[in-house]
Amino acid sequence: MTQAATFIDTVSGQTFPLSEPMWRAPNGNSLMISDLPGISRTEIDFSNRSIWRYAKSLPVQILNPISLGEGRTPLISSEIDGLNFQFKLEWFSPTGSFKDRGASVLMSFLKQQGINIVVEDSSGNAGAAIAAYGAAAGMDVTILVPSYTQPAKIVQSRAFGAEVILVPGEREDTAAAAIQMAEKTFYASHNWHPMFLQGTKSLGYEIWEDLGFAIPDNIVIPASEGSNVLGCHIAFKELMRSGEIDHMPRLFISQPENSAPLHHALQGTQQERFLPTIAEGTAVKSPTRLQAMVQAVQETNGGSVAISEEEIVGACKRLARAGIFTEPSSALAWAGAKTLIESGQISQSDRTIVILTGSGLKAQSVYAE
Repeated sequence: MTQAATFIDTVSGQTFPLSEPMWRAPNGNSLMISDLPGISRTEIDFSNRSIWRYAKSLPVQILNPISLGEGRTPLISSEIDGLNFQFKLEWFSPTGSFKDRGASVLMSFLKQQGINIVVEDSSGNAGAAIAAYGAAAGMDVTILVPSYTQPAKIVQSRAFGAEVILVPGEREDTAAAAIQMAEKTFYASHNWHPMFLQGTKSLGYEIWEDLGFAIPDNIVIPASEGSNVLGCHIAFKELMRSGEIDHMPRLFISQPENSAPLHHALQGTQQERFLPTIAEGTAVKSPTRLQAMVQAVQETNGGSVAISEEEIVGACKRLARAGIFTEPSSALAWAGAKTLIESGQISQSDRTIVILTGSGLKAQSVYAE
């Protein structure tokens, strides 16, 4: 932990104190946290079975963390169709998705700043996470979701006591409506607020610890706004600075063909037309930190693939037949990993971790159909 940490404008480089409540720079640019030194294995609080075991890696000391036991998710090995992977089962989180990592840190930070009323926009999982941690913190939460959001995700947020507003139109319309509300209510955005990434970076630290303080060859991640991509990149950069590792794992991205802005940016092309996708959690046309994600993938010598709707559906079914019940946005990662091996971008002999971000219980209506 360092006292010198600041918010930093990702375009201009201007810095702002972390004590100032803000979710983006005054000029509208996104913010990140300035580079941190990282921690060594001796600084892990092994008595804490949550992401807060890595509390010393955070840019500020959180006096009263809002924790529901997030993190420490299983890492399992599985052979499917002759291919060997290790799956990180992020749905073993309190609300059923990896978003709990970011929500725990973000809501703890905002509560410490004295913020008690927030608004968030989400395609489902992030909203449920912010609603849950807001409830645990005694905060007033409003969640805006696209009108096409899976009913199970809407019910979950409402069960936590959040006001849920369904917004007609596309995912970007929901974000625009939330930003408009943010003129009067603090915007606890998982896509904009950099403290969310300070929570998701725990995934990288945890993988390192899971492997006996080593790193895999590759990590395959389903991506939209990229909080896991950037979180892992931040974590492994910090571990490089602290001297715990001497190189980065390769980060690979899997996106649906119908909505693959990061894949196209990495390929130097433009997506001609965006279409609905069964992997609704990844349906974003203009990611907030697109260039940062491109840089993260390129710096690690990673890559990307775009997966058809038919392949995503097939991946859902195949994983379920292997006992792994994921929502389509997670199955997308396994379909991507399989394609990466078949295309020669990843070697079958490599140690490859596939991030499965959310439970199939979140998308029961999809499976029913």
